[in-house]
Amino acid sequence: MKFAEPLVGGRLVKRYKRFLADVVLDGDGSEITAHCANPGSMLGLKEPGARVWLSPSNNPKRKLKYSWEIIEADGALVGINTALPNKLVEEAIEDGRFSELSGYASLKREVKYGKNSRIDILLEDSDGGKTYVEVKNVHLMRQPGVAEFPDSVTARGAKHLGELADMVAEGHRAAMVFLVQRPDCERLSLAEDIDPAYAAAFRAARSAGVHVHAIGCDVRLDGIDAVKPVKITI
Repeated sequence: MKFAEPLVGGRLVKRYKRFLADVVLDGDGSEITAHCANPGSMLGLKEPGARVWLSPSNNPKRKLKYSWEIIEADGALVGINTALPNKLVEEAIEDGRFSELSGYASLKREVKYGKNSRIDILLEDSDGGKTYVEVKNVHLMRQPGVAEFPDSVTARGAKHLGELADMVAEGHRAAMVFLVQRPDCERLSLAEDIDPAYAAAFRAARSAGVHVHAIGCDVRLDGIDAVKPVKITI
């Protein structure tokens, strides 16, 4: 995935109210408020003074001109925009970079299912068989090389796991995909100390037959791509 416009660099002042971040821009040194498309805690990814990169918008209807896309942390570029993972996984499937989920006849996004929910990706084979795919963004790293999910309590995430298990019980296939938006992680684990309820729901869903995959990203200032498998150690 290529960014539509060149990113603008700066230094993070603070992230607050979940969806806002103040940034001092490179060049003229002006301080602006950017949209932060990330509802999580962003543990380890909101240190004041950190190098960040923003995508600009020329849409006059937007309240905030900039969106926060990338931060430099632990010596790596890390994608923080949680609106991107579905698109990144879709591109990886369609380009054949995600072999476990390739070869289907059709791919649809945001299809209604379960208990008033929408599945991130619905795959269908030529015989009408369905695979329900839920995508979660991952960028927490507390140990070198180990990505963890979640970075905050997520009752919604646990609900989605239960709905995937329900799809399996109805005779469909279901998959949980963790999209790691950083290149410096080789393994994925659960942050059970942060959300033990999610960890319990994950194990129940896996036991019920939900498949689990993790794929890591190449994060660059001109774009982000899901490119490599990440080992799951859960």
